[in-house]
Parts: sequence; structure tokens; C-alpha cells
Amino acid sequence: MAKPNKKGPKRTVQISCLQCKTPIFKYRKGGKGALVKCFIERIVEDHTNRPCHCPGCGQEFARETMIRGAPAYKMIGGKVHMK
Repeated sequence: MAKPNKKGPKRTVQISCLQCKTPIFKYRKGGKGALVKCFIERIVEDHTNRPCHCPGCGQEFARETMIRGAPAYKMIGGKVHMK
């Protein structure tokens, strides 16, 4: 399968923890659907200390995986909020 477009979409969204409201990262998201996965190459600002864990409360919000040959975070439902 083809890799996702490296340059990606222009629209950025702020992703924050649903439990403690701490900003996690800014991400270039394509489309208008729910946030299911985040390709690591599209993350603009990363506020996390450990991968896939909230810097505020330490809760795990995603799992590291490979999607179409590119490293990505697969989001756990109900753990993050997107603005």
C-alpha cells in the first residue's frame, strides 16, 4: 500500500487529554471525521515526555503502530479531545 502524503493537510488541530485537559500535540489532520490515528510525521508540536502518555496525568491515550508502512499512534477511544 502507498504511504500517506508527507506534506499532509494544511488544517491543524489541537489534541488534548480528556481527563486533565493538558495539551498533548498539534496535528495536521485530513478530513472531518473522528480522530482514529495520528501519523507521527504529521505532528507539528509534541508536548509529551513519554510516547503515548499524557504529560499531565500520565494516562495512556494511544498505542504505537505501523499503518501503511509509516509509524503512527492508534488512538484509544474516549481518551483525547480534538479542537
